[in-house]
Amino acid sequence: MIGGVSAGATTVTIAAALAMGLAQAATPAKSRETKPAASAAKSVAPNDAAGLASANAARQPDLAFGAFQRGYYLTAFSLATQRAEEKNDPKSMTLVAELYANGLGVPQDDKKAEQWYKLAAARGDANAMFALAMFRLQGRAGPRDREKSATWLAAAAKLGHPLAAFNLALLYMEGELFPQDFSHAAQLLRVAANAGLPQAQYALGTLYKQGRGVEKDNGKAVHLFGLASLADLSDAEVEYGIALFNGDGIARNQQLAASIFSKAALQGNPVAQDRLAIVLANGFGVPANLVEAAKWHLVSKAAGETDLMLDDLVNKLDGKSRAQAENEAKPWIAAIKREVSQETAPVPAAAPSASASPATPGR
Repeated sequence: MIGGVSAGATTVTIAAALAMGLAQAATPAKSRETKPAASAAKSVAPNDAAGLASANAARQPDLAFGAFQRGYYLTAFSLATQRAEEKNDPKSMTLVAELYANGLGVPQDDKKAEQWYKLAAARGDANAMFALAMFRLQGRAGPRDREKSATWLAAAAKLGHPLAAFNLALLYMEGELFPQDFSHAAQLLRVAANAGLPQAQYALGTLYKQGRGVEKDNGKAVHLFGLASLADLSDAEVEYGIALFNGDGIARNQQLAASIFSKAALQGNPVAQDRLAIVLANGFGVPANLVEAAKWHLVSKAAGETDLMLDDLVNKLDGKSRAQAENEAKPWIAAIKREVSQETAPVPAAAPSASASPATPGR
C-alpha cells in the first residue's frame, strides 16, 4: 500500500526560466500580410473632443497588437514604429523589438531588437525589461551575463511582471548568483502565482510543503498544486494526486487521485506512470488491472523509476499477460529512447532540462 508523502526536497532551477520563453503575444504559424490595416475612425460627438483624444490614445496601440496577433506583421511593424516615433509609446517600442527578435515581417536582428527593448525599458515597460533579461541570459545581442540578466529581472519584478518575479525567485532558490534566500523567493513566487503562472504556483507549493521560506502548510501547498494542475503541469498533478491519495492537506479521494495519475502518466511523467502502476496493481480507487499496471511500470522503469514490488509483479505474470504488457509499453519506451538519444549532445549551461523531481509517496 502507498504510504505517506516523503519529505524529499524538490529542486527548481534557473533552467525553468528558459523553459518559459519570452513573454509575448501568441502568434499564428504564418504571416498573412495581405490586407491593409483597418481604419480606426469612428463617429464621436463634436463636443467630446477630450473623449475623442482619449479614445484614440487607447485605440491606436490595439491596432498594432491586433495586427500582430492576426499575423499581419508588416502592418504591426508599421503601426508600432509610427506610434513609437510619434508618441514615444513604450509598448509600441516593445512590439517593434519583438518583431525584430523573432524575425516576423522584418529580418531577424537581435541588435535592433535590443535597441528597441532598451528604449522601451527606459520608459518603464516591464515586458521590455524581462526580454532584456532573457537576452542577457541567452547571450543574444551580446555575451551571456547572468548578473545583468538578474538586474533586468529585478527591475521588471519590481513592476509586478510575473515571469520576471518567477525567474528572479529561481535565482534566490538556486543560491549561486545571490545568497540563497527562500523567504525572498517565496515573496517573488507569490507575485507570479497570484498572476496565474502555474510554474510559480507549483514552486511556491513545494516551499509550503517543505516549510522553506514560509511556515509549513500542507493545505496551502495542495491548493497551489491544484491550481497548477489546472494548467496541465504534470509535476503539480503528481503532487496533487499524492495529496489526494493520502488525504494530506485535502480530503482523501483515491478515485480522483488515480484519475490525475492517469492524466499525468499520459503526459509522459514517469513518477505519475509509476504511481498509476501502483494503484492499478492494488485496485486503489480503480479496478485492479495487472496488465495495465505492468505496462506503466515498464514505461516508468525505462524513464528511470525503480520499484522492486512492481518488478516482482511483472515477473509473476503469465506469459500471455506479460507479452501484452510489454507490447503495449513498446511505443512509449521507443519514444523515451528517442528522447534520450536526442539529449546525448552537451546541453548549454543556460538551458538544461527544466523538469523538477516532485516528492513521492513511500512504499
